[in-house]
Amino acid sequence: MKVMTPEKMTVQPRSGLRGEIEPPGNKSISHRAVMIGAIADGITEVTNFLSGEDCIATIKAFENMGVRVEGTGNVKVYGAGLDGLKEPTDVLDMGNSGTSMRLISGILAGQPFYSVLTGDSSLRSRPMNRIAEPLRLMGAKIHARAGDLAPLTILGGKLHPIDYKTPVASAQIKSCILLAGLYADGETTVTETAESRDHTERMLKAFGAEVASHGLTRKVKGRPKLTGQKINVPGDISSAAYFMVAAILCRDSDVTLRNVGVNPTRTGILDALRAMGGRISLENYREESGEPVADIRVRSSRLKGGDFSGNIIVRMIDEIPLLAVAATQAEGETKIREAAELRVKESDRIAATVSELRKLGAQIEELDDGMIIAGRSKLRGGECESHGDHRMAMSLAIAGLVSERETTIHNIECVNTSFPTFWEMLSSI
Repeated sequence: MKVMTPEKMTVQPRSGLRGEIEPPGNKSISHRAVMIGAIADGITEVTNFLSGEDCIATIKAFENMGVRVEGTGNVKVYGAGLDGLKEPTDVLDMGNSGTSMRLISGILAGQPFYSVLTGDSSLRSRPMNRIAEPLRLMGAKIHARAGDLAPLTILGGKLHPIDYKTPVASAQIKSCILLAGLYADGETTVTETAESRDHTERMLKAFGAEVASHGLTRKVKGRPKLTGQKINVPGDISSAAYFMVAAILCRDSDVTLRNVGVNPTRTGILDALRAMGGRISLENYREESGEPVADIRVRSSRLKGGDFSGNIIVRMIDEIPLLAVAATQAEGETKIREAAELRVKESDRIAATVSELRKLGAQIEELDDGMIIAGRSKLRGGECESHGDHRMAMSLAIAGLVSERETTIHNIECVNTSFPTFWEMLSSI
């Protein structure tokens, strides 16, 4: 593997991947530890914090609201308390982070001041009415460009609880409403169409909030006493997944991923790869800071195609481009359906996955809500484009490992949003 310029990477075909890797801290948990720590009383200490661009955007936003944050890999957040945030003197720039924009909006809805949130061109093209609508129902005044896009302006204040049913299963929508519910008098209820990741609920409980779960419904009581905590962030399974698929597809491989979060709302990719025949075992299973953690051992495997839709899609929504890469090497056809949410990620991940894997030689058909992948494709390598999407760039790198000749991925700087050490780790095994 060699870097051609700071903006592109060339990956060579490889086999015999061996070694141990500790993936970077979970991005979702890193975001939430700073956010909830910022509105708690006392100091929150976060170890193994992911110092990627997205999580740094969250830190900067709270610093602009008067919260003191120290450190990088290990972070201290000096909580301002539930009502201690200050009106920012400038626009809050969330960069490429949809999690930052959507979750922080829930907190800002409960603040008695004016704020403006923006982001890069990709984030400014992603739908925001899905959070603006419930926040307006709670009493916040929110304006969006073209009715649905950032920049957002928020004039918050006293909120009232709502009983809300989300139009899609989304941890960002659910979390936004639950965080706003902290500022409402009474109990706020959110019901989803399927179960999304539950990091917010787990962390709110750890900080002292009253959160109840009944099926697909979550309830939070307003005006809690939140107290700073010590949070150890487990390795991100979304980051670990690239090395899991690499080990499965590259012959003669045996890779162990240490200290990975295996929250059941996030393990869809594990379940999908196992269903396809992947040799994956969990070792040293335990719980840390309210989150299940394990070491994951993965060995070369012969995969067979599968059909994936429904709840498992929600539990692996970020890993679907990677699953498509795995499916190109499986025996038989793989169908991925009910994944229309991929259309509004950092890129249109359905269209991008289909177009880029076709460039490499895959036989893949685009559907409105997913894709159909023919197995045993001979990937020939070549030139491909990340579309400014970190998940696409890393998925294409794994495809490059099993291509016939070298693969060059353009516009790779986006990987820094979630996994700054990805290329280094990929070279280490």
